[in-house]
Amino acid sequence: MSPGLDVAVVGAGMAGLTAAHELRRAGLEVRVFEARDHVGGRMRSFRRDGYTIDEGAEQISAHGYRATWELLARLGVPDHDVPRIGRSVGVWRGGRAHPGVAELSAVLTGAGLPPRARADLVRLMAWAGARRGAFDADHPERTPAGALTVREFARRYHRDVHDYLLQPVAGSFFGWDTARSAVAPMLCLLLAVGPAAGWRTYRDGMDLLARRLAEQLDVRTGRTVHEVVTEADSVRLRVGDDTVTARSAVLCVPAPVAARLHANAPADELPFLRACTFTPTLKVSCLLDRPLAPRCRTPLYVLLTPDAEDDVLSAIIVDHAKHPGRAPAGRGLLTLMADARRIPDLMAAPENQTADRLVRAAGRYVPGLEAAVKHRFVHAFTHGLPEATPDALRRRARFMARPARPVEYAGDWVMLRPASEGAVRAGALAASRVLSRLRPPRTTGPAHPAARPTEETVS
Repeated sequence: MSPGLDVAVVGAGMAGLTAAHELRRAGLEVRVFEARDHVGGRMRSFRRDGYTIDEGAEQISAHGYRATWELLARLGVPDHDVPRIGRSVGVWRGGRAHPGVAELSAVLTGAGLPPRARADLVRLMAWAGARRGAFDADHPERTPAGALTVREFARRYHRDVHDYLLQPVAGSFFGWDTARSAVAPMLCLLLAVGPAAGWRTYRDGMDLLARRLAEQLDVRTGRTVHEVVTEADSVRLRVGDDTVTARSAVLCVPAPVAARLHANAPADELPFLRACTFTPTLKVSCLLDRPLAPRCRTPLYVLLTPDAEDDVLSAIIVDHAKHPGRAPAGRGLLTLMADARRIPDLMAAPENQTADRLVRAAGRYVPGLEAAVKHRFVHAFTHGLPEATPDALRRRARFMARPARPVEYAGDWVMLRPASEGAVRAGALAASRVLSRLRPPRTTGPAHPAARPTEETVS
């Protein structure tokens, strides 16, 4: 049987849409299958009563997101649609918020760190800065940090460097347990994106890029792929009650899902797929009748609540400070991030109980919050972010060196980079591997020139 498609892409998150975009530019016939009724995955936003609510990702950066910015330029997205956030990140300690986290000024202001810990922060920054070129976000397995966990790495510094800097950053932005996740991917990402002053958001919601990509592609939402089977030089997919054949398939889903879908995955792929575990994420969006925010002498975008201070929340995000368009004039929008230690119980509870618990906890930092909340929405992802364990780090090089095959993979987990840029880069890399294997397209129409990045050139 002749394959019906050139490429079937499974998943319409940023990795899948990027891969499909690159392959379509090369003139291939590509179809994207998405189980949910919308595109964007963890980059999805939805609109309600004038509020724009980001379900997953919150920001990108002006630095360290080269592949994302290249896509934006190619699609004609103007710079003013990706505005700078321009607010501070703070950490809660000793009954108050300390601004300046993720800024170079932290070594002077403290940002919640006492003098001895501040001195060790300078030592950490000097050590990483002197080796900056060795912290390549495309190759986290090659860094001087080796396979140390965040907690193991932090033992060389004052305890507060872990408790009031590394842990709250890892716990809030990545959802990580610092005893389980490797420090190398985290340091690579932090060095790449730079200070919080360079962070940006999408003006019309974090799904802006996903929506723009999907407009140009054949995307079938509400179509669940149940199984993917490699057959000689093609692929067979079971999509709902139908069978779809393609010359190639790209699985742009979390590693545990990819391992389950690919019925006959080659043995040399399985160790990395199984090592790429994920942490769940959960947050509650609070639509407010007024623009409340955590108490702080400097207006905040994010307040981090370390494990040492709070066992329910990991962070509070001030969405109406992120961009005024996130809430109607005179209203407010806050996102309450759950502490990773509580997420399993919170996900098992009714949503109203989960929302109540987080809102009550956040009242400690935002006086008057409970009275100001008009609506709450719970957003939970079982596969929230790649955990980037030492085991996955050790197995990545062999996985990346595998030959191109009919079934490829894409996602931030491939790059061990828990950010949308990781998904974009993985999508571009998967497209390059597909194009290296397929014969010229069967279509007779004009082909579009396609970027064919390798793992070396997506950096």
